[in-house]
Amino acid sequence: MADVATSPQNEDTPKGLALAVTAYVLWGFLPLYMKALAHIGPVEIVAHRIVWSVPVAGLLLVALGRTGDLKAALQNPKMLGMACLTAALISVNWAIYVWAIASGNALDAALGYYINPLFSIALGAILLREPLNRTQLAAVGLAALGVLVLIVEAGRLPWAALALTVSWGFYAFFKRSLPIGPNQGFLLEVLILLIPALVYITWLGAKGTGHFGAAAGDTMLLACAGIVTAVPLLVYANGAKLVRLSTMGILQYIAPTMIFITAIAVFGEQIDRGRMIAFPLIWAALVVYTIPMIRQMRGQR
Repeated sequence: MADVATSPQNEDTPKGLALAVTAYVLWGFLPLYMKALAHIGPVEIVAHRIVWSVPVAGLLLVALGRTGDLKAALQNPKMLGMACLTAALISVNWAIYVWAIASGNALDAALGYYINPLFSIALGAILLREPLNRTQLAAVGLAALGVLVLIVEAGRLPWAALALTVSWGFYAFFKRSLPIGPNQGFLLEVLILLIPALVYITWLGAKGTGHFGAAAGDTMLLACAGIVTAVPLLVYANGAKLVRLSTMGILQYIAPTMIFITAIAVFGEQIDRGRMIAFPLIWAALVVYTIPMIRQMRGQR
């Protein structure tokens, strides 16, 4: 999933809504794709996601005639430094997500992305000193209570969910500081990660433990990893410019809801007592968080 990297306009457009919904639905189906690669290590999958995203994102920039922006970014040390940080965060997020799906923890992945908007609110309050109103405080408090229930019931931290939340939350936070368009920014990030990814894939191949080229099915799935990674992200980034920020805040629940349903109905994951209590608390927090946004949208219309 992705952060709103550009300033949305003051009204929702049909094209923007179509692009945003399409992106979130594609992300909602992503666990099915990643489950087909469950026998491959998460780092190897992420490496192929990076490598095969480069030509997809690069061809788009060439088609849009925006390669000049990328060249300028590559010559800006400050921007490169910030892009290195966001690239590291997104690669960690991808690896944890892939592991969660493959290891039967898709429900934790859904939980992580449900909590994410509330974590972003808390992050803004702590790092940017953005004041929280009573509604936001209540939402964050309910989410925190849900996480506490999971810890007490399981006797451990739901580390996958929290790691997804924290890595994506900080990625979104620092991504705001990149003065570059979303398409150029994504290509810049995968270009930074390209050499380490290629080195890792080559190393696996030399050891004979790599999956690319070993079987036709695995090779095809790994080669298409760039498409399933880059296309939703680029569709989202362009849709985000054509809808309100509050609208994107509501639509972002599509993907984790689809992941939640897939985890139970397709993957057969079980909801234990802790999750039976925690998920309703998180959903209640999201309702409390979302209602003011809906009212604001109605008032603007």
